[in-house]
Amino acid sequence: MKNTILATLLSCSALMMPAQAMAETEIQFWHAFTGRLGDLVAEQVETFNSGQSDYKVVASHKGNYSETLNAGIAAFRANEQPHVLMVFEVGTATMMGAKGAIKPVYEVMADAGADFDQDAYIGSVKGYYTTTDGEMLSLPFNSSTPVLWVNKDALEKAGIEPDVDLSTWQKVGEVLDKLKASGHSCPLTTAWQSWIHLENLSAYHNVPFATKDNGFAGTDTELAFNSPLQVKHIQTMGDWAKDGKFIYAGRRNEGGANFRAGECALFTESSAGYAGIKSEAKFDFAVRPLPYWEGTEGAPQNTIIGGASLWVMSGHEDEEYKGVAEFLNFLSSTDIQAKWHQDTGYLPITAAAGEKTKADGFYEANPGTDIAVIQMTAKEPTANSKGLRLGSFDQIRGIIDEELEAVWAGDKTAQAALDSAVERGNQLLRRFEQANR
Repeated sequence: MKNTILATLLSCSALMMPAQAMAETEIQFWHAFTGRLGDLVAEQVETFNSGQSDYKVVASHKGNYSETLNAGIAAFRANEQPHVLMVFEVGTATMMGAKGAIKPVYEVMADAGADFDQDAYIGSVKGYYTTTDGEMLSLPFNSSTPVLWVNKDALEKAGIEPDVDLSTWQKVGEVLDKLKASGHSCPLTTAWQSWIHLENLSAYHNVPFATKDNGFAGTDTELAFNSPLQVKHIQTMGDWAKDGKFIYAGRRNEGGANFRAGECALFTESSAGYAGIKSEAKFDFAVRPLPYWEGTEGAPQNTIIGGASLWVMSGHEDEEYKGVAEFLNFLSSTDIQAKWHQDTGYLPITAAAGEKTKADGFYEANPGTDIAVIQMTAKEPTANSKGLRLGSFDQIRGIIDEELEAVWAGDKTAQAALDSAVERGNQLLRRFEQANR
């Protein structure tokens, strides 16, 4: 009798449950963010979930960029893939080549009947993730570009004018000399050495990183980052490393902790370093444009993006894809995107978000926060500066990191190291080309 009453009560409870709880469709979103950025993503997801009752996005951290990409690939092979997967920009060609694994964003939006305007996204960001016909394959999400972060207190302590001109690498070299002479232990450090000091260096000086429009024009591309300009830059940094003016902290963003702690005077990093630096730095800091080599024709051109985009995985139900479309449109909405830009330092991926940020007075109140946008949009991108689309690029970056470390350690000249990285990287490109014919 008790069991019958209990069953009846449970049945009635189920009938009385809000329709929203019963109708909610779950959307799995895998990302690579921790710390302040992880908190901000969680805030976006909570805002979306609380703003409607049809879908519930469940966000999961899956490690760093490489680990998140590998987790997504492994999950697809096991038929356990998420709906939305964050993939860093160097994984773009890999995702494009993953036949049957993805559902292009333009198809997701069209099938869902979503209001979706690809022209709303700024060209320097959109072009990285679209086909040659302009169809968007993945949604730009956290797009950044490298800048120079400055510890103004450290400069002043070394007897250097805090607003000293750091626009060129020649001028940076002069400041590093003064910092070293003053006894400073970390004049310069960097994050993401390949992305900033080879990939962006090449685009910023309008020289090719690879042939075939840096891979956009075909998989039969070859690496070309061992030209005189790239060799000059890497050898200069190698000399600075030998003299204690450039301190190498690691392949990813290990140097960020050193800069935020006030240990380093200058720091080349993503514009998205703003979130962590603003919340942690106990010193007066500034953001400056990425330096360029004076005397190089056409420089500065434009920098290229880093960060990641959101790929929609195949193998899910139509109703779930409608939820994905709604979530992606939410992330691109002007208010949400403007807040994301202002909170993180990532680029506003739509023109409307950038215009709202300016109208809000954010750039005026926070000098330098518009530098990343200016670097990306001041000039029309060329074949050498619209981005990179190379197969096996994550592994190629690993090779570059290894060879650069040999330069910093004084074991190789820049020419020898870059020649070796090109040769070894080309072998991976040929394998990728064969696999994607």
